[in-house]
Amino acid sequence: MLYKWKQGDLTPGEVVFIFNTTWNVTMMTWYAGLELPNLFKEIGVCQQALSIIQVGHEITDQSNASSIHIQEGEIVFKDVTFRYYHESELFENKNIVIKAHEKVGLVGFSGSGKTTFINLILRNYNIQKGHIFIDGQDISKVKQESLRDQISMIPQEPVLFHRTLMENIRYGRLDATDEEVIEAAKKAGCHEFIFQFPNDYHTYVGERGAKLSGGQRQRIAIARAILKKAPILILDEATSALDSVTEKNIQKGLDMTILEQTVIVIAHRLSTLSGMDRILVFHEGKIVEDGNHKELIMKNGHYTRLWNMQVGGFIPDKPL
Repeated sequence: MLYKWKQGDLTPGEVVFIFNTTWNVTMMTWYAGLELPNLFKEIGVCQQALSIIQVGHEITDQSNASSIHIQEGEIVFKDVTFRYYHESELFENKNIVIKAHEKVGLVGFSGSGKTTFINLILRNYNIQKGHIFIDGQDISKVKQESLRDQISMIPQEPVLFHRTLMENIRYGRLDATDEEVIEAAKKAGCHEFIFQFPNDYHTYVGERGAKLSGGQRQRIAIARAILKKAPILILDEATSALDSVTEKNIQKGLDMTILEQTVIVIAHRLSTLSGMDRILVFHEGKIVEDGNHKELIMKNGHYTRLWNMQVGGFIPDKPL
C-alpha cells in the first residue's frame, strides 16, 4: 500500500480508507477469537437444555383415549400395585373406595404414601398393576388433560405468575367474571389483605408471588380452586402456612362450596382433619386404619399414636 502510494497510484484518502478497513477487520477477528470460548460454552448449554426438552413424555394417552366426564367424583382403587422405578412396591394390591362427595383426610409419617396416592389419582405415574376408576371410568384410558381439568389441586407450594391478583385467581376458570373472582377471594380469606394493597385486585404479585407472604400465596391458590368448582378437590398441606384462626375462617368458606365435591386432604395438623367424613391412616404404603376422628381415637391404634405425638399441632416427619 505504501509502495503504491509512493508510486502515485493511490491517493491519501484511499490509503486512509484501506488502513482503517484493515484495522477494523483485524480487530473484529481478534474479538471473535476472544468470544469463541463463550460460543462453545453456550452451545453446550443449549444442547443440554434441548436434550431435556426433546425427551418424550413417559405418561402418554392411548391412541383411542376419550375425555373423562366426572359427575359424582367416586374414586376406586382396584388391586393397584405401584413402585418407583426399581424400588420395592410402595402399594401392593391396594383396594380403596372413596365415595362421591365424601370428605377424606390422609395422614401418616413422611414417605408413607400419601402424596403418591394423590399422584396416582392425577395420573402423574402409571401403575404397574390394577386399575383406578373415577365414576367408573379407567383413568389410564382417558385423556390426561380432561382428567386434570376436572380436578382442583392445591399444593403446599402454590405457583403464582407475575400478573395481577385478579388474573392469578381467574387462572382457575378463565371465563369467570370479576364478581365471581371477588366472591371466591372472600371465601378463601383473601379479600381483606388484597384491599390493603394500593391497587387492590390489580396489584402485580411478582415472580412466583414474591411480593406475597407464604400464607397469602396459599390463600390465593385456595381462591383459585374455589373458583374452578371442579368435581374433585385435593389439598396437599394447603393450609400449612396459615395460623389456626385464619385456617378456621377459610374452612368455613370451603364448607360452603364443597358440598357437591369429593375432597381429599393431606395434612400434618390433625385438627384440620377432625371434621372429615373419613380419615385414611397410611404407614409404609399401607392403609392401616380407616374411620372418622372419633372412631380412630377409640381404637387406640396408629392414629391415636400420631395424635398424641403432635407437637404444636403437627405430626413429626418420623417416629420419635
